Amino acid sequence: MSAQLYHPIAFFVSMNVVLWSTPVVKNIGLASGQVDRPNERKVHNLPMVRLGGVSIFGGTVIALAIVWLLGGFATIDPTTKWEILGVTLGGLGFFLIGLADDIFHLTAISRLAMQGIVATASWFAGVRIDFLSLPFEGMVQLSWLSLPITIVWLVGMANAINWIDGLDGLAAGVSGISALVMLFVALFMKQPAAAIIAAALAGGALGFLRYNFNPAEIFMGDGGAYFMGFTLAAVGAIGLVKTTAATGVILPYLILAVPILDMSTVILSRIKHGKSPFVADKRHLHHRLLKAGIPQRLTVVFIYALTLWLGSLALGFSGIPSGWGYALGATLLLGYISWEVRRNQK
Repeated sequence: MSAQLYHPIAFFVSMNVVLWSTPVVKNIGLASGQVDRPNERKVHNLPMVRLGGVSIFGGTVIALAIVWLLGGFATIDPTTKWEILGVTLGGLGFFLIGLADDIFHLTAISRLAMQGIVATASWFAGVRIDFLSLPFEGMVQLSWLSLPITIVWLVGMANAINWIDGLDGLAAGVSGISALVMLFVALFMKQPAAAIIAAALAGGALGFLRYNFNPAEIFMGDGGAYFMGFTLAAVGAIGLVKTTAATGVILPYLILAVPILDMSTVILSRIKHGKSPFVADKRHLHHRLLKAGIPQRLTVVFIYALTLWLGSLALGFSGIPSGWGYALGATLLLGYISWEVRRNQK
């Protein structure tokens, strides 16, 4: 089979598994009472099943297993195969931590401790940032800093995606767009394993939007958000940061800039006001836009456009043919949606 077929196979298998399984998961969640109930901080008004991450995880893993059985990873060197295993098992670990939190409501410290352990195990399996390619400096080996930097990156991104999961379809759409951009960048940089994982994740995330976009029928929960955040970070670690291209170091941060900046801003704001960084509030970007009178759907679409625009900059910096042309198109789209935001502001 042509190597070019494995990526669409991963994408469409994952999407179709999610489309088929999400209603089943929803019915199980309703029957078992696993619902997210409204409160003063949340936007939804009715109890919602919060187990949608089961479908996203299942769709992604099934797609990767099928590609593996078809020989999609056969030509990849043994080191990279260990990395794929590390991404898959690490994703499983983060998914289970989130699922346990959805069901049993874990404390923030216990979640972080378990996430740190899983991220450390993933590092030993090869999901690591060993060096950075910096402009004007060339390749910089991280040595002993590799482990803590990798842990912060993996754990931080898992929580960043979870933190933006505050509006219908927001986290799924941002993750799907980011995964698609990573897919194209990884293909261009000849990182086929990272590209296949990104394709599977993109299919799962975008398929879930069928049931999660406003008005949502189901939430992904912490299990889905942690899984997608970890997997996006892991794909960046094994497929983009490790490239010897001078711009490689900035690509995953550009692609994932929206959740990174949102989490960083919220943490600094909470600390500035004497609050715990782990206590939920309404300081996120989507909360601020809603407070400004922007309708929920338009708020989500605006953040989609912002994510796509930053991702298009990554396409340009990576040297993809016509990359800056895509960036220009994304800039015009963002400009139009920004105009709509101002026009609809109450």
